[in-house]
Amino acid sequence: MSRETIYEASVDYFLTPIGALLEDESVTEIMVNGFDQIYVERRGKIETTNARFDSPDALISAIHNIAQWVGREIDPERPILDARLPNGSRVNAIIPPSARTGTYLTIRKFSKKAYTMADLVQFDSISPQVCELLDICVRLKKNILISGGTGTGKTTFLGAVSESIPDDERIVVIEDTSELRLPQEHCLYLEAQQGDRQGRGRLTVRQLFINSLRMRPDRIIVGEVRSGEALDLVQSMISGHSGSLSTVHANTARDALIRMETLSLMSDIEIPVYVARAQVASAIDLVVQITRFAEDGSRKITRVTEAFGLDEQNRYQFQDLFVSRLKGKHPDGSLDARLEWTETQPTFASEPFEQGMDARIKLTENLWTR
Repeated sequence: MSRETIYEASVDYFLTPIGALLEDESVTEIMVNGFDQIYVERRGKIETTNARFDSPDALISAIHNIAQWVGREIDPERPILDARLPNGSRVNAIIPPSARTGTYLTIRKFSKKAYTMADLVQFDSISPQVCELLDICVRLKKNILISGGTGTGKTTFLGAVSESIPDDERIVVIEDTSELRLPQEHCLYLEAQQGDRQGRGRLTVRQLFINSLRMRPDRIIVGEVRSGEALDLVQSMISGHSGSLSTVHANTARDALIRMETLSLMSDIEIPVYVARAQVASAIDLVVQITRFAEDGSRKITRVTEAFGLDEQNRYQFQDLFVSRLKGKHPDGSLDARLEWTETQPTFASEPFEQGMDARIKLTENLWTR
C-alpha cells in the first residue's frame, strides 16, 4: 500500500462525520462552524445540516490530519491552514485563538467534472455569443481578468474559458492551492508552499510566477491575484507574455483594475501610483464580471467589458460589450437573465480577420470589422 493511499484512507476516516456531504454532488461547499454546527451550500443557497463531529478534539484531529497530508502545519502560532484534500477539494481551517468560538473548517468541494463553456451555456450562466467572443479573444491572446465576489465561480469559469487555448501551446498554471484542471496535455501546474515555522520551504505565488517566466511559457494562468504578484503579472502581460488569464475579487470592471493597481503597489518594488495605473491600463484587455444571485443561487456572467487605456484625466477607460438584463423568472423560479450586445465593437474588431479566424465567427458577426 502506497503512502498516498494510506494518507487518503486516514483523511477519509477523520472526516467520516461529513463523509456523506463530501460525496453528495449537490453540495458545493461545507462550512464547519464548530464541531457541532455544520452548514452546506447547495445550488447557491446555504442550508444547515444535522452532521456533527463527536467533539472539538475530533475536529482538530481531522484538521491536523489534513495538514499532514499536504506537508503543512497548523498550531496556535500559525492558526490558519490552506490545503486540499486527496480528491482536490480546497480546505481552509482556522483554530483558536484566532477562531474565537471554536474551530472553523471550510471545504470548497472539487468537482469531479471540469466544466466546459458548453456546460455553462446549458446552466444559463453565459450565452453562446459571449462564448464565441471569449473563444476568439483567448486565441487573439488578449489578457483577460475574471472578476467576481467570493463563491461566484471564478475558478470554474477560468478553467472553462481556458479550453480555448490551442493544444500546441505550453501552459503554466500557478495557484495558491491547486484546483484547475485543463484539457490540454502540455500543462505545468505550480502550487505555493507554506513553509515551516522558520519559513523554510516557503514558496509564494509571486516566486512561482517569476520562476515561470524562465520556463518558456506560451500562456501563464494565475488562479487568483491576491498580493504583490499582480505587478509581475501586469509587467509580463505588457512585455511579451500576452494571453494571460487570471481572477480577482471585485464587483465591477473598474474595481477589478483598481484592485490590480493596489495589489501592484503591495510589491516590494516601489513604483509611483501613476506608473502602476498606466501599466494595469496597458495590460488588461477584457474584464468578465461574474455575479451570484441571492434570489435563486445562480451564478451568471453579468458583464463583458473592454478596458482600453487611460483618458486625459488619468482614469481607466471602459466600454461594455455585453450586459446582462433581467427579464423576470422562469416557471421553475430561476431568474431569466440574458446577455445582450450593447452594439459596441471592441477596439480590436479587425484582428480576427487579420489573423485568419474568419471561420470562427458564426454568432458574433456584428462585433467584428473586416
